[in-house]
Amino acid sequence: MKGDRVEIVVDAGDTTRTYEVVASRAGRRVETAVRRGVVEVSEVTRSGSVVRTARFMASRVLALVEHPVPRAEESETAAG
Repeated sequence: MKGDRVEIVVDAGDTTRTYEVVASRAGRRVETAVRRGVVEVSEVTRSGSVVRTARFMASRVLALVEHPVPRAEESETAAG
């Protein structure tokens, strides 16, 4: 959903670097996957097409923080 974001903190030797992948338009979402020692964070459209991808070595990733957009509960939307 638009506004979803994932923050990735990576060890860059003597310092750390922070990267952020954001769902920039309506209908897009951010997906994370860990495969074969690689952390992959992708922005994906409704149809499943990948817009952009960030890849990091899993051994270098210090933190992976997901920040979802607050969503209204179904019971609140039905009543209101």
